Amino acid sequence: MAIPALEEREFIERFGPTLHYGPMHGGERPKPDTHVRTHCCFCGVQCGIQLEVHDNKVVGFEPWEEFPVNRGMLCPKGVKRYMQNGHPDRLLAPMVRTPRGFDATGWDDALNRTVAAIHRIQARHGKDAFAVLGGASMTNEKAYLLGKFARVALKTANIDYNGRLCMVSAGAANKAAFGVDRSANPWSDIPLARALIISGANVGECFPILTDYIWRARDNGAKIIVIDPRMTPIARTADLFLPVRPGRDSALANGILHVMIERGWIDREFIEAHTVGFDQVSGVVAGYPPDVTEAVTGVPASSIVRAAEIWGPAETSMLLHARGVEHHTKGVENCRSYINLVLATGRIGRPGCGYGTLTGQGNGQGGREHGQRTNQLPGGRDIENPEDRRFIADFWQVPEAEIPHTGLTACEIIDAIEDGRIRGLLSISFNPLVSIPDADRTRAALGRLEHFTCIDFFLSETARYADVVLAGSLQEEDDGTVTTGEGRCVRLRQAVTPPGEARVDWEIIVDIARRLGYDEQFPYAIPKDIFRELARASAGGNVDYSGMDYARIEENMGIFWPCPSRGHPGTPRLFEGRRFHHPDGRARFQAFEYRPPAEDVDAEYPLFLTTGRVVSQYLSGNQTRRIGPLVDQYPEPLCEMHPLSAARIGVADGDPVRVETRRGAIEVPARLVRTIRPDTVFVPYHWPGPKSANLLTNRALDPVSKIPEFKVCACRVRRAGASADASGTVSDD
Repeated sequence: MAIPALEEREFIERFGPTLHYGPMHGGERPKPDTHVRTHCCFCGVQCGIQLEVHDNKVVGFEPWEEFPVNRGMLCPKGVKRYMQNGHPDRLLAPMVRTPRGFDATGWDDALNRTVAAIHRIQARHGKDAFAVLGGASMTNEKAYLLGKFARVALKTANIDYNGRLCMVSAGAANKAAFGVDRSANPWSDIPLARALIISGANVGECFPILTDYIWRARDNGAKIIVIDPRMTPIARTADLFLPVRPGRDSALANGILHVMIERGWIDREFIEAHTVGFDQVSGVVAGYPPDVTEAVTGVPASSIVRAAEIWGPAETSMLLHARGVEHHTKGVENCRSYINLVLATGRIGRPGCGYGTLTGQGNGQGGREHGQRTNQLPGGRDIENPEDRRFIADFWQVPEAEIPHTGLTACEIIDAIEDGRIRGLLSISFNPLVSIPDADRTRAALGRLEHFTCIDFFLSETARYADVVLAGSLQEEDDGTVTTGEGRCVRLRQAVTPPGEARVDWEIIVDIARRLGYDEQFPYAIPKDIFRELARASAGGNVDYSGMDYARIEENMGIFWPCPSRGHPGTPRLFEGRRFHHPDGRARFQAFEYRPPAEDVDAEYPLFLTTGRVVSQYLSGNQTRRIGPLVDQYPEPLCEMHPLSAARIGVADGDPVRVETRRGAIEVPARLVRTIRPDTVFVPYHWPGPKSANLLTNRALDPVSKIPEFKVCACRVRRAGASADASGTVSDD
């Protein structure tokens, strides 16, 4: 990069961590001109909401009580999400980097610079030297479009998305076990379950509306088991809490299954008729009796037995998990170990019986289905499967040999920028400087790019390193669809148009493709054109939208895939015929011996660090840190730690502490709570700069999903201004 980026720490020191506000500034809200029914822009629950619009600005909201998922309810983020519209930080025109910083420019100049850089870098270094990073908060239309753009217009293998930091371990496990990557049940099945396991999912803060479903299950007599190193809000109302030591989920699942087999609480008829691989699993879990499992996991043997007593004989049950299970170098193994518990009971494919992964991003489900993952083509097709490649090549009318094979994943793309294999980057809806582990390495890598174009609506921490910034669109400024965490494709409706000279994202991508010479391949005039093509491209695939159109989606308040024909009603519940999506129709068990995390605690770094969300913030915070009431609710990251741990280092609640790992250190206030294991500390990850949790985390990857190990690494904590001697004791400087 010819002109150095404004260093993030310098930016924060000069301007503060975020410019945030509420657009009404305490004044009276104007009377809306219209109400637009759409969906929240945040998590995968995708709550229905009515946006109030006045003078082409979103000025408020009203409940949309008819939408069946949230029935008018919203979490704190949903209530305040409208307040980012009209924010003074909003990008209003394209910008280019100059020696003075960023200057506004025209669209022709900005796009021509991007296209020229693509031509220059690919001519010198090859097609794969230019990479694309997308996001799982984008619409299905944009996810499809970005994947096609990378493979047809750029012809690069190196496209991936920020769902690589979120759902891919669950996706890989689902595909391997069931033959398809989707939660098996609609959320409406949760209240029908008589036993619930919720593992690694802080439902009360990350998916607050689903709390109501869990409470309804409890009111119907369900027993609830929560597995987490922290006693999260949902755990405080559970019947059984299992405080697992970070990184030990597969061992805990093995231990519970051991007791179930020993007590006869498995469905052998289902196992024989509908699965393969159980004998291997049975042999492995024989080595995990309760006392052995307790020694590994830190969960008392009696609690392991009690979990089996609740789960094993239940009439109906559902198992739900989220990132706490998946963000590991053995995330796929963790997920599959929990799936073993579901398959062993045969309780799947009927009301109140099944399995679900709670989706963290707004389109975490749809964002991974339509081709922006490096290993996937539209319709959930495998990019290495010859039949799948031929289908999409014929559909796109390109030679099959021209479709790239599997490229690098998100973290690997940053690594390849670091070592010079990738020289150019186009990104949209991704803030890797905040969201990828070992942030100092990411910062250095961004500074090495020969060219970086970023599409965004605010100048994110990552966008400050761009050569060209293209002013894109908020969710409410475009039409399209997203697919919720339960597999329901729903409509997003345009409420306002982009301000100033900003443009909707899909138009920007199409414009770049056309300037690269691919007018015929990108003929779209409206988002509906893209969706029609997406639906046809998915026909016959695992992820089949071919029976959907905008009118049907709106009339039915969403349609669950697969929906293979116009007359098909959609599929809210998978596997009802006890047939799974493998060629033989059988689900797959797979056994895993416990293995430790990539970095375990030791004498030098004696505490586990785990990271996650808080209720008022979302992902890298590029949106929520600009909404004043949400910032006020949780203004800065805190180090949550047990009073016993704090007492050892002489720390009181609110004292500044220094959290250190082998990669970096941050100083944040301590929050003393009795709801976390004494051997564990927790820091939320939504903040940038010198308080970023991802300065600390480990970029070690799961070998299958290539997801980083956000949820466990070794750390030490001391009072800010104190130092630790070689014995680990603490003294004042």
